[in-house]
Amino acid sequence: MKMLTILLQASSAPVSGSAAQGGAGTSSAMFWIMIIAMFVILWLFMIRPQRKQQKELENFRKSLKKGDKVVTVGGIYGVIDEINEKSALIKVDGDVKLRVDKNSLVKDYSDTQPK
Repeated sequence: MKMLTILLQASSAPVSGSAAQGGAGTSSAMFWIMIIAMFVILWLFMIRPQRKQQKELENFRKSLKKGDKVVTVGGIYGVIDEINEKSALIKVDGDVKLRVDKNSLVKDYSDTQPK
């Protein structure tokens, strides 16, 4: 137990001279470089693709027209029958029509997927 205490005190003892100052500056610079690199990687792999996807979805919602096949975020498939500024009337089955918020519509990918 005494040996462990001596080793811990020896490792935490300050080092005198210019070697200690050079080491502290290098470790501080490396710390900031690693933090900046982490934020760059986070931006490249998470934030940028998410913004791109949001812009594509926004453009899709602006370009909706009668007859487009859509899916709601709740999983309801339908065809647009009427489109307004904030809502859309979708034809679900036969004479069944639902008025949904335009922000809840996403593209129907069922026709584009290979079978």
